[in-house]
Amino acid sequence: MLSGYRLMWMIVMFDLPVVEKAERKAATDFRNGLLDMGFEMAQFSVYCRFCTGQSQVDTLSKRVEYALPEGGKVNILTFTDKQYERIVTFHGKAKQAPQKAPDQFDLF
Repeated sequence: MLSGYRLMWMIVMFDLPVVEKAERKAATDFRNGLLDMGFEMAQFSVYCRFCTGQSQVDTLSKRVEYALPEGGKVNILTFTDKQYERIVTFHGKAKQAPQKAPDQFDLF
């Protein structure tokens, strides 16, 4: 049985240099790589992905590490689905309804 305490979320946050043309290309390639791994853009330099457990988090963390460009800073955060449910989101001053977790069918 899938538990909200075992299901995980990964957040990849980054600040990459984009002054030189090669740096912009590396940053774009990194963002595209995250999308190819199934991450969704939450904000411009913040990408998230739902995971079925710690082993998937570990595998994806290695893939993100392998894709890192030179320079910049990248953080990977992980937390349970139960913790994710407690995120409070605003658009302007309007509080948004909590996001629904993906259906079990969407996990596989």
